[in-house]
Amino acid sequence: MRVILREDRENLGKAGEVVSVRAGYGRNYLLPAGLAVPATEKDEARLQHEKRVIASRVAKLAKEMQSEADRLSQVSVTLSRAVGEEDKLYGSVTNRDVAEALAEQGIKLDARKIQLDEPIKTLGMTEVQVKVGHDVTAKLKVWVVKKEG
Repeated sequence: MRVILREDRENLGKAGEVVSVRAGYGRNYLLPAGLAVPATEKDEARLQHEKRVIASRVAKLAKEMQSEADRLSQVSVTLSRAVGEEDKLYGSVTNRDVAEALAEQGIKLDARKIQLDEPIKTLGMTEVQVKVGHDVTAKLKVWVVKKEG
């Protein structure tokens, strides 16, 4: 079954593309959910209109994501952690810790969007990648300082 995607679908295609899917998947999921329309000759004009609408929506979304990334790049987070001998952290700083610190500053961000290759285990400043959206990332400064007391 050939369908025209109305939204980006991971492992399937981008919005506006004509893709072949199994009949049951198309008929029982994509079409009723409004994620795709049947690819017929009659829908060619509709496809052109959809492509224009999708392009404008994607452009607007990309602009919003870029402004969000710029705003996040201006933010820095400071986390206080207990340290042992030679200034080694007890435990580590994870993406969830960073998300909680951002929430305290009034910035709500899903912890899964904060990309740490491995948890932070040292004092000092670390730049962390934040995936804002499609191919848009921001660098967030995370300071880990010694807890007083």
